[in-house]
Formats: sequence, structure tokens, C-alpha cells
Amino acid sequence: MGFPDWVLISAVIAITVLIAQAASRLVLTVINGRRNRKKAIGIFHPYTNDGGGGERVLWCAVKAIQDEDPNLDCVIYTGDFDASPDTLTARALDRFGVKLIHPPQVVHLHKRKWVEETTYPRFTMIGQSFGSIYLAWEALGKYTPLYYFDTSGYAFTYPVARTFGCKVFCYTHYPTISLDMLSRVRGRSSMYNNDSLIARSAILSRFKVIYYALFNCLYGIVGSYAHLAMVNSSWTQSHIEKLWGIPARIRRVYPPCDTSGLQMLPLEKSMKPPKIVSVAQFRPEKAHPLQLEAFAVAIKKLDQDLPRPKIQLVGSCRNEADEKRLQNLKDLAIKLDVDDHVEFHKNVLYSDLIRLLGGAVAGIHSMTDEHFGISVVEYMASGAIPIAHNSAGPRMDIVLPEDGKQTGFLAKSVEEFAEAIIEVIKMPENERLEMAAAARKRASMFSEQRFYEDFKAAVRPIFHNDTK
Repeated sequence: MGFPDWVLISAVIAITVLIAQAASRLVLTVINGRRNRKKAIGIFHPYTNDGGGGERVLWCAVKAIQDEDPNLDCVIYTGDFDASPDTLTARALDRFGVKLIHPPQVVHLHKRKWVEETTYPRFTMIGQSFGSIYLAWEALGKYTPLYYFDTSGYAFTYPVARTFGCKVFCYTHYPTISLDMLSRVRGRSSMYNNDSLIARSAILSRFKVIYYALFNCLYGIVGSYAHLAMVNSSWTQSHIEKLWGIPARIRRVYPPCDTSGLQMLPLEKSMKPPKIVSVAQFRPEKAHPLQLEAFAVAIKKLDQDLPRPKIQLVGSCRNEADEKRLQNLKDLAIKLDVDDHVEFHKNVLYSDLIRLLGGAVAGIHSMTDEHFGISVVEYMASGAIPIAHNSAGPRMDIVLPEDGKQTGFLAKSVEEFAEAIIEVIKMPENERLEMAAAARKRASMFSEQRFYEDFKAAVRPIFHNDTK
């Protein structure tokens, strides 16, 4: 037998040994985790500084869990290394007005880069999903709780949590993939999640449809591992029921909105100048450019004797990509010649958000298929007339008539948003107050108290069964 053969055999043996060692380490990690499960709920929320509606849900959920079972430890899995029990407790109060009963524990994750969208310039959806498996393995290997609670939409982690012997909960804000996304790719419609290069190509669009169909199948399988799936809206519920096939384990729990505090604000607003507020993270799907374009059109169409409005864009930046989008919006405002009428407010404190909402005559939200729309509810509760995208949550759950009275406007195109802006500014004061009052009443059904009650009712059967 020649030397090359010995080299080949040695290489095969070495590789086999390495694979066996890796497999044994994985098995031992699971065995140790299952043996040492803590009476705790591990909350998988890799970004505890995103500042959006998802983070509000996180802190309200923690408070609800602490209230329901004070003896159950709450552990946050996060990739933010500046996060500590005290800083997170302070953040919940300062940014969202949520006072936790006691500080949560924190487990820091070092492998968060595997769920960063910048790690996957192409095949982002599947890349982040498989990356979340790796990240969840790190999390559960470090600390294995009795309950695993995903609040960020990482469904591919559920089989991992089941492997570690956890009961799996989730609060799903929106499906990672939906039939609407598939139909847009088939229709070759260009959007933030369908590059114009692909949309223009029949061949590339065909390949993407196949990719989405395969992902859709995988997503349905992993989602079905959840023992309890809470969803935030009628739109999300209808999609998750179809995708995961577990309708008996799905509960609709509307997200928490600070309606009680905002309802204390006066309905009367200053029209010198009329202010329009936009509250949304600076992410591509929030469609901020559409708002600026519609605002520019509205200003041009306004009668000369009407006051010139001001638009205030309020949002948070998670990373460099968001910072770049914010700068692009500032550049767009200059290009549209409306920069003198536009304000940008980044990473504001909760008290500043209340002040901005209190001074706004209208609130604009332009995301297509917004799963729910907490900011739309906040507009309504604060007395600002909502101008929201005519789809998903705002259309199905929020901007609906109250006692037969109109509660706001729904729009799709730049022109429709512009017309709605003009309509609010031209509206007589008595009509605006009547609509604002109806909107405020409608918003009361999405209160934090309603969230606490529905959330605890959803998790109580599982907590109760495990204590028998």
C-alpha cells in the first residue's frame, strides 16, 4: 500500500474522530442542559435596544410573567453586552414606562452576528434562520430554562429548545414568510424584500419563488414545535394558522399600547403649525421615503391661505444600516425641498415621545402589511388622526369605525397619503375633534391592561399544568 493511501486513510480516520467528538459534545451539552434545567423562563430577544413595539412587548411580557408567577425567574438572552439587570430595568421604565417587579437575569450571547442581516447579503431569510439555530444553541447551552420564550420571531430555534426539554412559547409579531410575499415575487413586484434586479428578471423571479416555497415548507415545520403561539393581530393569526397548522395552540394577544397615559393628553391641538408625527424604527419596510414624498406633494397642493404643516419623524437606529437610512432620509428631504418643514428625532426618551404625540394633529404610518401597528394606536390614543397604510393590522384591527364614526384614514399610494394629509389640515375643528374622540375610544381596546390580562390567560394553563 503506497504512501498516498496511508495519508488518505489517516485523513478519513481523523475526520471521523473529529465528527464523533463534535457529535458527543453536542449530545453532552443537551444531556447536561436537560438535567440542569432551571425553574425559569428564558426569553430569546437578541436585540434589547431596538426601541420599537417589539421591545415594548418584551418588557410588558416580563412584567406579566413576574406578576403571574413571582417565583419564576425571567432570563433575557441578549447580544447587547452593555445590558445588565439594572440597565434593562431602567430602560424598560425610561423608554416605555414599564416598571418591572424585579430586575431580570441576563445571559450574554457572543454569536449574534449569525442573525445579522448584513452577514447575509443574499439569501438573508434562510441565512438568518439557520444562524438563529446556532445562536439558540449557545443560549440554551449556557442556561437551560424550563420555559423558552421567543419574542423576536426566530421560529427555527423552537426544535432546538424542544431538544433541550423546554416548553416553547412565542409571541409572533409577523410571519417570517407569508403568502403575500410569495404573490409579490410571482407578480415581480419590487419592494424592500424583493430586489428590483430580481423583479425585472423572469428567470430570477422563478428561482426566488422556488426558494420561498421551500422556506415556506421549513417554516411551517419548525413553527409547529411551539406549545403556545401568541400572535398580535388578526392578519398575523390568519397567516400563522395556515403556515404552522396548529390553530388550537394559537392565541391572539393584542400588543400593549400606553392608551391610558396618552388618553390624558388634550384633543385640542395647535395648528400653528399643524404637526404630523411619524413613529417607526428607521428600517426599510417602514417606508419613510413614501411619507416624505407624500408630504412634499401635500405642501404643493395646499391652498396658500392654509398653514404649512411640519412632519416629525421619530424613530430608533439599531445599527449602521439604520443610521445610513436616516441620513438618506435627511438627504431626500433636501432633494424634495421640504427640509425646512421636517424634523428628525432619533432614540428619544419615552417622555419626549409623549410630548411629540401630544403636539401632533395627525400621525402617519406607511408600512405595507404592518402586522399590527402599535404606533397607529398611540396616535389614536393621543388624539392625533391616524393616516395608515390600507393593509393588514391597521385595516383589519385598528382604523375601524367606532360607534359608526370614522376614526382615521387609510391610504396606499403617495397621492392617497397626500390627500389624507390635506384632508386633516383642511378639516373644521369640530369635525377633527369628533374623529379624534372616536379614534381615542377605539384605541382603548388595545391597552396595556388588556395585554396583561390576555397574556396571563394564555400562559396560565401551561404554568398551571407544570405545577401539578
